[in-house]
Amino acid sequence: MQKKHRYTVNPPRFKFPARKYTMDFRLEEHKNPFINDIEVIAKFNGDIHNIAKNLDAEAEIIYNDYAIIRIEKTKLPLLNANPQIEHLELPKKLYLEGPNSLISSCIPSVQRSSGFDLRGNGVIVAIIDSGIDYTHPDFRNKDGSSRILFIWDQTQIGTPPSGFFSGSEYNTQQINNALQSPTPFLVVPSEDTNGHGTAVSGIAAGNGNASNGINIGVAPEADIIVVKVGYKGFQSFARSTELMRALKYVIDKAKALYKPICINMSFGMNNGSHQGNSLFETFISDISNEWKTSIVIPTGNEGAAGHHYSGKIKTNEVKEIEFFTAPGLESLYISLWKNFADDFDFELIFPDGSSSGVVSVENQTKTIRRPNYDVNIFYGQPSHYSDLQEIFVVYKGTNGPISAGINRIRLIAHTIVDGNFDIWLPTLEEVTAQTFFSDSSIYNTLTIPSTADKVIKVAGYNDRVGNIAAFSGRGGVQPNSIIPDLAAPAVNILSTKTGGGYDTFTGTSFAAPFVTGSAALMMEWGIVKNNDPFLYGERITAFLRKGATRREDVVYPNATFGYGTLCLQNTMNYLVEYRLGADYFWLAM
Repeated sequence: MQKKHRYTVNPPRFKFPARKYTMDFRLEEHKNPFINDIEVIAKFNGDIHNIAKNLDAEAEIIYNDYAIIRIEKTKLPLLNANPQIEHLELPKKLYLEGPNSLISSCIPSVQRSSGFDLRGNGVIVAIIDSGIDYTHPDFRNKDGSSRILFIWDQTQIGTPPSGFFSGSEYNTQQINNALQSPTPFLVVPSEDTNGHGTAVSGIAAGNGNASNGINIGVAPEADIIVVKVGYKGFQSFARSTELMRALKYVIDKAKALYKPICINMSFGMNNGSHQGNSLFETFISDISNEWKTSIVIPTGNEGAAGHHYSGKIKTNEVKEIEFFTAPGLESLYISLWKNFADDFDFELIFPDGSSSGVVSVENQTKTIRRPNYDVNIFYGQPSHYSDLQEIFVVYKGTNGPISAGINRIRLIAHTIVDGNFDIWLPTLEEVTAQTFFSDSSIYNTLTIPSTADKVIKVAGYNDRVGNIAAFSGRGGVQPNSIIPDLAAPAVNILSTKTGGGYDTFTGTSFAAPFVTGSAALMMEWGIVKNNDPFLYGERITAFLRKGATRREDVVYPNATFGYGTLCLQNTMNYLVEYRLGADYFWLAM
């Protein structure tokens, strides 16, 4: 789902002291009420609260040795220099990856009482998104009471959840009080003005009340927890820090309630190496091991966007890469990733033919002043999380939009050992389809954080014709490349809409909740009904892959469909088959 939002990037210009750690400059500062403050993700050891206290900063421990620290910008070098800080990363902005096709996903036979009789009972479905229309009948029981356990609206200023510093939390009783009021949004003032989260929630867990049980979701009896993400006091797309808080929040709730949880997180971005090695991605991988948890993320809508370029360069070669910028953009970034052993210079040619000048490792940062915008070029260096090198470019409007038209990236090679490189432009939601490479690659277009390890990566396909959706993010074609786990319906999907009733939606965002709801039914069978008490995490992924439908004329796994298309009935049949042999395993010990 595309929406126009202002996207600002302003990397810090100060220099850090020389030390063995590096800081990731690819991310952005955001305008917010704390003008002189900035948030950073920290990987640490020791007493992070004491470190923060000494710097008049605010620290939130999100998970084990991950923390989010709010600190005055001028004190960030002191934080970075602390020996107990292993790595710092500025938060990235993410965008909604903007279906019901239950039959093609083999789900009704699993729901029916004559089949497995699974409806998601006893399982939590968590939706981390743009919020939810909690007044919609599909999220209410027959008696009118709410099926939603909690809503945490991060964009509001109110009473935050215990252990968190922002937003406003509402429990079932407060939501029910609102539903009994003639003006519910004055009682619980959390609204889904975007509609994205409401649609995603309906696919995963809607009960069809508004359609007399016709348009039901996958897990219509599951409990629901919703996090409306956004930074403090703002209705906006989320930063990575908000999603980290949201993940911790919903998993903590599930642990406290002793219920398994399936988490749907339909966000994506291109700002990173796409190899799962940022702190944001490793945090998601690590926290996925907490409790009885499965995390589902779509592969994004960048397959046909033209925002990825993949190339190879030789020693002493000069290569030019052409890309177009749309009219009216106020900001833009270019993220180039290369082997650190390769040595080449970087130059930009603007639409008017002028040059940025050559930037090399000798002058690792450069600012170019244009009439209406500035361009900052940064030469990065490897961190202890990645052996790659990034060249990061930020266009930022000063007195108007950046220049529209044809731009060229000129790479001037010196000594080349490997030669392979990748470049990403921002997502469709950030720069529209009018910003693109003239010779783009459809591969390696999974958006971050679907590139994280230990999450279920869901591509989108048109279940009416059986083809992968052109927009669906694709994996790589090289051995050990990150690819989708499976595909689910993503084109013209009927689901709940804000304000009541139903509408059709398209995008990989709406493929993911088919898998989220399916994971909830699997957990009900395995954990709640005690058929397979360890059915969560990677075990869910493995059985979804095994049960996926595969065509005879296609080689699997592949970069588009992964292991095939979702077929929950097949997956359940395999679970039963392996359950029948489980007792023999224990007897053999």
